[in-house]
Amino acid sequence: MSIIDRPTSTGPRHGALGTSPTRPDGVAKVQGTFEFSSDISADGCLFGATLRSPHSHARIVSIDLSAAWKISGVQAIVTAEDVPGQLTYGLISQDQPVFASDIVRYVGEPVAALAADDPEVARRALDAIEVTYEVLPALLDPELAISGEFDPIHPDGNVIRYQRIVHGDPAATGEIVVEGTYEIGMQDQAFLGLEAALAIPDPGGKGIEMHVATQWLHEDRKQIAACLGFAEEDVRLVLGGVGGAFGAREDISLQVHCSLLALRLGRPVRMAYSRAESFLGHVHRHPATIWMRHHATADGSIVKIESRMVFDGGAYASTSSAVLINAITLAQGPYRCANAVVDGWAVRTNHLPCGAMRGFGAVQACFAYESQMDKLAAACGVGPLDIRLLNAMTTGDVLITGQPVLNVAPVEECLRETDALPLPDEPVGGHVRTDGSVDAMKLPGGAGRTADAGDIVRGIGWGVSIKNLMYSESFDDYATARCRIEGGPDGPTVFLKFATAEVGQGFVTLAPQIARSVLGIDRVELDQIDTQVGSAGSTSASRQTWMSGGAVNAACELVRSLIFEHVAALHGCSAGDLFIDHTDVVDPRTGRRFDVAEACVGVSFDETAVYRHPATSEIDENGQGNCHTAFAFVAHRAVVDVDPELGLVKVVQIATAQDVGVALNPLSVMGQIEGGIAQGLGMAVMEEIIQVDGVIRNGNFTDYLLPTFLDMPPVVATLIEQPDPLAPLGAKGVGEPPCISSTPAIVAAIRDALAQAGIDAPLNRVPVRPGDICLL
Repeated sequence: MSIIDRPTSTGPRHGALGTSPTRPDGVAKVQGTFEFSSDISADGCLFGATLRSPHSHARIVSIDLSAAWKISGVQAIVTAEDVPGQLTYGLISQDQPVFASDIVRYVGEPVAALAADDPEVARRALDAIEVTYEVLPALLDPELAISGEFDPIHPDGNVIRYQRIVHGDPAATGEIVVEGTYEIGMQDQAFLGLEAALAIPDPGGKGIEMHVATQWLHEDRKQIAACLGFAEEDVRLVLGGVGGAFGAREDISLQVHCSLLALRLGRPVRMAYSRAESFLGHVHRHPATIWMRHHATADGSIVKIESRMVFDGGAYASTSSAVLINAITLAQGPYRCANAVVDGWAVRTNHLPCGAMRGFGAVQACFAYESQMDKLAAACGVGPLDIRLLNAMTTGDVLITGQPVLNVAPVEECLRETDALPLPDEPVGGHVRTDGSVDAMKLPGGAGRTADAGDIVRGIGWGVSIKNLMYSESFDDYATARCRIEGGPDGPTVFLKFATAEVGQGFVTLAPQIARSVLGIDRVELDQIDTQVGSAGSTSASRQTWMSGGAVNAACELVRSLIFEHVAALHGCSAGDLFIDHTDVVDPRTGRRFDVAEACVGVSFDETAVYRHPATSEIDENGQGNCHTAFAFVAHRAVVDVDPELGLVKVVQIATAQDVGVALNPLSVMGQIEGGIAQGLGMAVMEEIIQVDGVIRNGNFTDYLLPTFLDMPPVVATLIEQPDPLAPLGAKGVGEPPCISSTPAIVAAIRDALAQAGIDAPLNRVPVRPGDICLL
């Protein structure tokens, strides 16, 4: 009997699953006392810094360190020659050098690192290092990478991956045909806590301990150990306080550099990036160009989709191959589609490396297919909601990879529940005060009387999406957790141990909820999150509630079995019949209830569990195969006000209904929904990394625009709770879907507003700029 269907007398108690207890780190974060990775230090600590390439593509002719060594306070300088182990690293393909030794392939590539007595000395020493470069032609056009017209910029070639999908009848056609080409800009994860780490070498330099903000402790350890020439057990990682991640911390950044310096000196070394360096030091969302054509019957039923997708992976592979697969395999969106021909490329260029970001390929595909759905609706003379309802996927439908969707697929319910949510009561043009003036902050453009209320046009747009959960393509996906109960005079305490990276998503709140629900014990403490327990995998792919939640649940269930055996021995019960109801062990045969806390006084139980999801399969040359684990769905309806003459937009409301399986912590779920929508809004109308000749032009939060509190609209939401039969807790991951279809919903609403003003603006690129809208 699972914990979600066990009979209870009065519903969930506070702190258990289904409630919203306070985050254990919440007060410290609000008060500013929480220790983030950038706050960590140690006695005798030195400060590390990285020298980076100013060129997008160049040959290193020479590196002269002599002037840097003359600066008082410089303690160590390392280059590629000082890497004792593997010279390269990478999540999927180990193609990225620890330090460039002969060729630099993007602006910002590390060339050397040094440690000094203080950060200012380190910065001056970096400026003193003289590197002579021979500038080479830069590959900046992804199409040239595909065509083969540009010499390879990497030994592994310019194409990271090509994949084709052919499903059904590739020659099928429809009475209605719509097509378009769509572009998605490069988005930054824009986490608030910058990259930082502290490396502490063991005496004698035989091992190292690192405190770092990351998403995957064990994968970091694996790559660090390989580059250092250490056995993995000689590298110990402790999770530092993480100020957001969103995919940018999946790849290592300063970990090896910091470790090399600490080992060279036999002293602790701390490294921390500035905001400008952070833009250069982590991967970003892939810019992409997607051509798509839909064939449909006269009433709008989809017959076939065709697509060509090109993803710019930048200089190194990172997770580009997996991002591409997500995009092309989900090209149909949450809709039935019997026939498809899709081609996809992920390529290398001399741009900044790209990799994981919230939505992971589904974001780019969704902007294209949802824009197409609006075109199809217009061509068929039906509404945008009706065209989506007509084609909505249901449980058991087949993807264009031939994989059946065996999860709950409540697409129609997501649409209808979103449509049922009330539209904003805010009048077009903003609220009028009692004195007759208009509140300028309610207008597009905000304060300063930028827009006139009479010029504002309101639009409504829709977006719906499908997102795969967990890892794909036969990845061995598992998570480990340990549960220990120690009895004491004040009652038992549950100690949970796992390597699940807490990056703000709230697993440190959820894990104790699981333990309380399974064991009936209120006092739960979390051990340090580090590599002294088995891997939990990455905090990405909306997987930790499912995977690490499953591991914590399994470990607690093992301990619960020991409790039942203990109670049965004490009271003559049958252990196999007992169950937990709130804080009691219940014997259903006699109705007797035994307080769990009293039963566990003076005892100690300790169990470790591994939750492993059945491996998925590879896809063949035609993209056929059951390559994904599970799926989640969401619908968004955006309401926007637009000033067509000035090109200004204000998002007035976002309504959404999201498929969550079970809301294990409703408040946390809503937090994820609102945060994801904020990133979707940024992608729609603000956020884009601008590179000119490979040089980033807006690597700061003055020029890289982010939504603020004033830009965020009210979010009204309905949670679609249909327990997923495949999930260990019935719950689906909720972190990624909110940012996927919120973007096309906002852009569709802008198109709708402009259409009402008599303007036919395709808006086939995000983010939408004022010049894309403006009449002037």
